[in-house]
Amino acid sequence: MPAKKKRNRRVHSVSDELIHKSREAALAAVQIFNNPQITFKSEMFIVLMNIAWTYMLHAYFRKHGVEYRYFEQKGANRRFDRTAKGAYKFWELERCLNENPSPVDRDAANNLRFLIGIRHEIEHQMTRKIDASFSAKFQACCLNYNEHIKKFFGKEHAIDRHLSFSLQFSSITKDQVAQLESLPALPGNIKSFVEGFEGKLTEEEFNSPKFAYRVLFVAKTANRKGQADEVIEFVKADSELAKKVNQKYALIKETERPKLRPKTIVGTMKKEGFTKFNMHHHTLLWQDKDAKNLAKGLGTSVEGTWFWYEPWLEQVREHCKANIALYK
Repeated sequence: MPAKKKRNRRVHSVSDELIHKSREAALAAVQIFNNPQITFKSEMFIVLMNIAWTYMLHAYFRKHGVEYRYFEQKGANRRFDRTAKGAYKFWELERCLNENPSPVDRDAANNLRFLIGIRHEIEHQMTRKIDASFSAKFQACCLNYNEHIKKFFGKEHAIDRHLSFSLQFSSITKDQVAQLESLPALPGNIKSFVEGFEGKLTEEEFNSPKFAYRVLFVAKTANRKGQADEVIEFVKADSELAKKVNQKYALIKETERPKLRPKTIVGTMKKEGFTKFNMHHHTLLWQDKDAKNLAKGLGTSVEGTWFWYEPWLEQVREHCKANIALYK
């Protein structure tokens, strides 16, 4: 057999194995996340989807003749990096996304970089339950994966035909909604990462369904006998029905929290009549209350700059009112 044909056969064989492992990792990630008996699901989902995407992109690069092993160019020769035991060092997912041109579109890449960042923050340590906080990103990751594997290797490799919607044993009551809203805040390091990452995104990137896929569920029954009553019905986001539903039923909504600079808070107090309140008073106040403790959720640091949230503004306002003689 000619050498070229042998090489092509070997390329296809390795690519097929990579695709197979990629699909298995993706399916395992979804099955684990949908398993009600597993409580460590978010962490395992992120790790397995990281593997799934990495293997898929390795298969893509192999198919297109892109070298995805680390190496140093020594004249006309390549010296490949190896592990302590002699294995080749292949590109990790983040390096795959940085390839120019990247085979992964901008918004899907933003989603993956977000999950990679979360993985770095939770690596080698136990976290509180974070499932509800990132489920929109997880859903987008699955949809993006399914779209890209079909685009790269054909519809026969799609995973959507193997999956169905998760069934619930009970409806969501008002008490359960209140319970969701009162869940403990994210750990400080994760919260800081989220604020920093999302703060760099444009409004278009942040609202992309490929970055975070958000859906609103509204109870609905069939209107007439014999009509199919599907659990989930999709309508176009710009349709009149969707607009009405969003206006009337959007009770839980993800929003970017307003961030306030210290001078903004001091300026607000002056406008409200506390003209003697200055930056020095503000500094003494947050130091006394240990307000920059991330566990308190009163502010965040973005690339070395501290921003305050509105609850801190309220605390400053109450402090000024309680000491009106000092600041008026």
